[in-house]
Amino acid sequence: MHIFQAMTSHKSFKPDAFQGIKPEFHKRHSLFALKETSLSMLPEDCLSAILSFTTPEDAFRSSLVSSTFRSAVDSDVVWESFLPPDYPEIVLSSVSPLKFSSKKELFQCLCDPVLIDGGNKIFKLEKSSGKKSYMLSAKELSITWSSNPLYWGWISMSESRFSRVAVLRTTDWLEIRGNIRTQILTPNTTYGAYLILKISDRAYGLDSMPSEITVEVGNQVSSGSVFLQHQESKKQREMWKLVEGNHQGVLSERGDRWMEIELGQFFSGENDEEVKMSLLEVKGCHLKGGLVIEGIEVRPKEHQ
Repeated sequence: MHIFQAMTSHKSFKPDAFQGIKPEFHKRHSLFALKETSLSMLPEDCLSAILSFTTPEDAFRSSLVSSTFRSAVDSDVVWESFLPPDYPEIVLSSVSPLKFSSKKELFQCLCDPVLIDGGNKIFKLEKSSGKKSYMLSAKELSITWSSNPLYWGWISMSESRFSRVAVLRTTDWLEIRGNIRTQILTPNTTYGAYLILKISDRAYGLDSMPSEITVEVGNQVSSGSVFLQHQESKKQREMWKLVEGNHQGVLSERGDRWMEIELGQFFSGENDEEVKMSLLEVKGCHLKGGLVIEGIEVRPKEHQ
């Protein structure tokens, strides 16, 4: 529903209150095209209802327009509409109690990473859109032989938000899998799945063969390959030909002392489906080590 439609359909709407509104308001669907004198004639509950049809970013900006807007923006009516339907369950599953006295404060709390489900997941809302993000810890993933201390170790790291991360000691079979249900994500949103990792100074064998990366949901499949240690060499260019996939993954800095690889992307629709995410390097039959896994993050893609 457009903002103009929200205004005219509200029970407190009075046509006389909109005398003097410029014609371009209807074309631009922008609250800021209204004259401040007209805004002062709107009941606060009407203005709050109108704002509830915008976005969190619009609401934050509109609070700077006038004291009338600022009061309306603080209403629980506005921020209830920006919170996900399952926010009570998310609040209850938080490892640490969330402190808030209004729906706006709760929204702001959830815009910071929140440890949930016994500390094995992180939940976060995007401040601009209110869309949901999750991170699954390494403990939530299926990592082949991760329970065998000869191959994998579990340690704490100050830079990790989780209590334990997985450290690859040595293996010739690298297989990391995770899954999540679209039911807990924001509907009608394109998401990316990202493996969060570090490469230790003593890493070895990670540049010999590209890993296969895949994201699958329903009949959607996004696949590619990535070198965990990239080098511009003829050998690596030849190795790309040995794996299937539509894109070459890239190891990127995150800005939080971790790196990430986009495993793929998918569309979260209205139906509840399982999203399967994986990274595999099982063809090389050579030893590799020095990989540190924090988890897999599922977050909305930018510029949708």
